[in-house]
Amino acid sequence: MKLLISPKNEEEALEAIKGGADIIDVKNPKEGSLGANFPWVISCIRDLTPSEIEVSATIGNFPNLPGTASLAALGALVAGANYIKVGLYGVSNEDDAVELGMAVVKAVKDYNPKAMVVLAGYADYHRIKPQAVEASKIPGICHRAKADVAMLDTAVKDGKTLFDHLSIEDLDRFVSEAHDYGTLAAFGGSIGVDHLEALHGMGLDVVGIRGAACEKGDRMKGSIRASKVRRLREILDGF
Repeated sequence: MKLLISPKNEEEALEAIKGGADIIDVKNPKEGSLGANFPWVISCIRDLTPSEIEVSATIGNFPNLPGTASLAALGALVAGANYIKVGLYGVSNEDDAVELGMAVVKAVKDYNPKAMVVLAGYADYHRIKPQAVEASKIPGICHRAKADVAMLDTAVKDGKTLFDHLSIEDLDRFVSEAHDYGTLAAFGGSIGVDHLEALHGMGLDVVGIRGAACEKGDRMKGSIRASKVRRLREILDGF
């Protein structure tokens, strides 16, 4: 299970690298759970990140605008990201989600076939209806769109975690279905130390963390610290 840490700037990225993150996920928390950062920030972080460490970039909690999403995806790719992650926020049905996903996949793969596309849904989709599809639909949407990674996060950041919205059985089923489709599975959503063993047991491919890597666990006001990341790294290495 790879450890993805989500810095908002170069200083936090260096802390994540020092702590042993596998993937540096550039995001902007001010713009939402999957808020997009600036292309020059992505470029700077790619330049300072060792080549063996992958860089991911979120392009936003996206409405149903496939053309805009494909342009944003290409911009993040050109800026240096290996993974392009889009939140399906504003697509109310599966067909629209697939259309948006396919546009992003085409923009990315035409430029770099080795780059990875992540389509992210929301474990708390019921809180933002009708702006999101059911969490259980994401693996099938990714398969139809030919994306590489099926992901779940939380849309509303109010202290509730992935596990407050979906059961262990639901999450395990999500991972199994993604794998059956030949797709990787990733989870975010205020994940803490206590959740890691269960996620590892499911065979999850990537765990995404920001809050638990920040001072006082505060994803907005706190900053990522290498010591926090290192602790997460040690736990994962112990499984």
